[in-house]
Amino acid sequence: MEVELIPELPEEIARECFIRVPFDAFRTVRAVCKLWKHDLESPSFHRLRKSAGLARPVVALAQCDPTPLLADKAKQQFSRSPLLYRLSLFEPSTGAWSSPPPIPGRSHGLPLFCQMAAVGRELVVVGGWDPRTWATSDEVHVYDLVSGAWRRGARMPGPRRSFFACAASEEHQTVFVAGGHDESKNALRSALAYDVAADAWVHLPDMEQQRDECRGVFARGAFHVIGGYPTEEQAQFTRSAEAFEVAAWRWDAVEEGKLEEAACPRTYVVGSDGRAYMCRQGGQVAVLREEDGGAWRRLAALPGDLRVALQLVAWEGALMVLGLRAKGGAQVAYVLDLTEEGEGKRLQWRKVETPREFSGHVQSACCLEI
Repeated sequence: MEVELIPELPEEIARECFIRVPFDAFRTVRAVCKLWKHDLESPSFHRLRKSAGLARPVVALAQCDPTPLLADKAKQQFSRSPLLYRLSLFEPSTGAWSSPPPIPGRSHGLPLFCQMAAVGRELVVVGGWDPRTWATSDEVHVYDLVSGAWRRGARMPGPRRSFFACAASEEHQTVFVAGGHDESKNALRSALAYDVAADAWVHLPDMEQQRDECRGVFARGAFHVIGGYPTEEQAQFTRSAEAFEVAAWRWDAVEEGKLEEAACPRTYVVGSDGRAYMCRQGGQVAVLREEDGGAWRRLAALPGDLRVALQLVAWEGALMVLGLRAKGGAQVAYVLDLTEEGEGKRLQWRKVETPREFSGHVQSACCLEI
């Protein structure tokens, strides 16, 4: 006899109820019984949830845990231990914050300056620095947001790199890495691809230019590496970009003038609408649209109490900016609803209510759809 998903309910009604379980209740649902755990973690559950329009964005952040620092401040003491970075999750639809369990065996937290990319329901954490020694890491860790489990991935091959471009293709279930610098501070042209399901790395052809502190995004079937600078021109950012066409397995010609300003491209993102967004000097967010002839234009002014914009995250119909408050330097976050954009309309930022335990500095961020 087949076990009912929800006793005394027809299967189709039970299924409709089940796919409406909010993300913050997944952990509780998994613990109810083996059937619910199996169903929740099955690919069919998430396909049905997505096709019904019930998938919701979840923002993943590599965030400093302020708790030890707050405790030490209360004691009027300074902590001698290294800063502890952890994974934080924010759900825009509910405003809920949560912190998943740490990586097993890593009481010292996430690597400093690690990169994160989302592939389906999994979050891939790549590289960074060991917070105890500041040694460059080639480790890969994968977190399944549905099962709540971490697993170790194959180490990133080649020279250990820092401040590289990183982005993922959900279609190809692959994370792409390019540029950055090696342990001798030499800017790199090399690139790699990590197949998440196969847990295997492959080398890509080299880029044409060295690109340290570059930004990676995946859009229109290509891995785009934005900005950066060569070894001999430290911190002199270029405005150019290169794109790796996955289907053709080659890099396109260097695109000059991709960026509006020769500045750090860390806030460059591409939304679900295919448009590029970036924070620019003068306290503004700019947008790059094909219908504007490839020119950047002002989208909105940044919130007045935001002194430095550190991260920009995009999901369908919205942007989230995270940065430092003008007074006090505390972390602050706002969301911009892009669905309100229209002729003559002024977009409005909505402040994100942030609990004290999630007020720490954010080093990297990305968005998943669960």
